[in-house]
Amino acid sequence: MEKLYQALNKQVANLSVFFTKLHHFHWYVTGPNFYALHGKFEEFYDEMNELYDGFAERLLMIGGKPISNLKGYLEIASIKEASGLEKPEEMVKHILDDFKLLTIELKETLKISQDQNDEVTADLIIGTLASFEKHIWMLTYTLK
Repeated sequence: MEKLYQALNKQVANLSVFFTKLHHFHWYVTGPNFYALHGKFEEFYDEMNELYDGFAERLLMIGGKPISNLKGYLEIASIKEASGLEKPEEMVKHILDDFKLLTIELKETLKISQDQNDEVTADLIIGTLASFEKHIWMLTYTLK
């Protein structure tokens, strides 16, 4: 179970860092696509907020202890913070790359949860993957 706890904790950290990054992009986006990107980034951070809470609560339900401070998140997260220098198109590219990274890691976490016969966690991950894969598709076409 420890391996599943660690994998879920990493995703709790990733979702927290991604939530903050998306907020940053939401506040600082400029340019001709401001209105559309500002709204889309808000949709994304709202989704990350729900998932962040859902993954942390799932970890508690199965006996784990989610990290719950910024220092801890930054120590284990794969998602990197925004630099503050990104242009709007770079923001979209960073978000796309983050969704791709999360998808890879979630598939690894899915395998761990299924190996533990934890189908409830697997279901949470599968639903998240479906959403993230749709975001990847849409963001990819946005950058074409």
